[in-house]
Amino acid sequence: MGNLFRTVKQIIEPQYVIEGAGVLLRRSFGPARSNLFDPFLLFDHFAFNDPREGPIMGFPTHPHRGIETVTYMLEGNVRHRDSLGNIGVIGPGDVQWMTSGRGILHEEMPRRGPSGAIMGFQLWVNLPAAQKMSQPRYQEVSAESIPSVAFPGGRLRVVAGEFNGVRGPVTEIAAQPLYMDVALEASAEFSLPVPLGHTLIAYVFEGESLFGMDDRGQGEFVPAVHMVEFNDGDLLQVQTGASGGVRFMLMAGAPFREPIYPYGPFVMNTQQEIQQALMDLRNGTFVQAN
Repeated sequence: MGNLFRTVKQIIEPQYVIEGAGVLLRRSFGPARSNLFDPFLLFDHFAFNDPREGPIMGFPTHPHRGIETVTYMLEGNVRHRDSLGNIGVIGPGDVQWMTSGRGILHEEMPRRGPSGAIMGFQLWVNLPAAQKMSQPRYQEVSAESIPSVAFPGGRLRVVAGEFNGVRGPVTEIAAQPLYMDVALEASAEFSLPVPLGHTLIAYVFEGESLFGMDDRGQGEFVPAVHMVEFNDGDLLQVQTGASGGVRFMLMAGAPFREPIYPYGPFVMNTQQEIQQALMDLRNGTFVQAN
C-alpha cells in the first residue's frame, strides 16, 4: 500500500482582531458551531513589535470552561495568575497548557522582551463532553524541558505528541495532539506520518515553503503569515526552495465529532450548558476548590 499524501485543503489569511484590554491579534480561526478544525477551536498569533503602541494592556481576569488553552512564547513573556492561586511567568520557548475543565478565572499580562518585542501563539483545544466539567489543571513547561530534534535540513521542538521516538513533555491530553515548532533550512525536505482521520493544520510565521507535496512532487506555495489546512491522508511532505527556509507551528489531533456550543471564553456542547456557566458566574459557584 502506498501513502495517502496530505495535500493542501485551504490556505487561510489571519484576520486582525482586538481581544482583552485592546490587544491586537492575528486570528486564523475561532470557536464556531461548525467546528471545522475539531478538536482545535482557536489559533491566535500575538506580536507587539512597535514600541509606539505604548503600554500593553493584556488580558485582565476572565473565565474559561470546557476547553484547554495553550500558550507558546517566542519573545517577551506573559505573567499569569488564576483563581486557584497559581501564578507564574511564561518566557521565551516556554509553554503553558491549561485545562480549564469546569471553570477557572485567570489573567494573562504580556511584557516586552529585551528587544522590545513580544511574540507568541495561543491555541485552544476542545475537551470531550465527558471531561468538560473535570478539575482544572496546569502543565507548565520550561523551554529547557521541551526536546529539540535535529534532522537533515532542519530542527523541531516537540511540545506534545511524538516525532521519531521523541515525546513532548505535555501529556494526558484528551485530543492526543501533536504540537511542534518546525524550522527548515533552504533546500530541505520534511516528512511526517499522520494518522488517518486526524485534523492537521500548520501556521507559517517565517519564510515560505511548498506544503502538501503529493506523489508527483506537486504542492502549494505558502508564505508567512498563513494558516494551512490539509486534506486527510497519512503522510505530510514539506519542501523549501533554494532561496530560504521556513518556520511553522504544526498541530494534529483526533477529532471528537461532538456538537459544540461556543460562547466567548466557554465552549460547551449545548446552549443549556452555556446558560449554566453564566448562572454559575453570577452565583459565585463558577470556581470550586479542589
